[in-house]
Amino acid sequence: MRIAVLGTGEVGRRLASKLVSLGHEVTLGSRSADHAGATAWAAEHRSAHGTFAAAASGAELVVNATGGLVSLAALEAAGAENLKGKVLVDVSNPLDFSEGLPPKVQTPDGGSLAEQIQRAFPDARVVKTLNTMTNTVMVDPSRVPGDHVVFVCGDDDGAKSAVTGLLRSFGWPDDRILDLGDLTGARATELVLPLWLRLFGTFGTGDFNFAVPRA
Repeated sequence: MRIAVLGTGEVGRRLASKLVSLGHEVTLGSRSADHAGATAWAAEHRSAHGTFAAAASGAELVVNATGGLVSLAALEAAGAENLKGKVLVDVSNPLDFSEGLPPKVQTPDGGSLAEQIQRAFPDARVVKTLNTMTNTVMVDPSRVPGDHVVFVCGDDDGAKSAVTGLLRSFGWPDDRILDLGDLTGARATELVLPLWLRLFGTFGTGDFNFAVPRA
């Protein structure tokens, strides 16, 4: 597929690199066409980079890997027309670092960032996933032993099916991909972050994940 990954931080670059390794045509999107990090990544991976709008315009699927507090602005820069009808995979978390560590999780109107994105871009097909783990585990679940899980939620079943296919290609077995239903499920997964951050501080590593044992 032609995939735009919006965001040049560690998460965006990690996801973009994995997608390239799987044979997808990836464009890394940033605020400026000459972003140094995006330019370096594109040269290393023989891929494309450009503005958020340029990346999204030619993509079949868009990944939002920007910081959660700037995601709406980044997607506005990408352009509603460039997101229309497309699967929009939201892996971001609305973390507020303004008062230091640990950051606070912003919960807009008791909802979630993913729901805000869907309301702002009603013609996009938003799916929330991968936001409850570190980026290395996102693309290589074998880093963590056992039956740990990845959550998926969204209002469009076809979009969730497409994202589930990507997750399988990352190495997530079907029985470890948990569909939480509609996009209101993102309220729960975004609020997992305070616990994740506390565990990260306790373990000193992000190589862990959540398991859901069932009877």
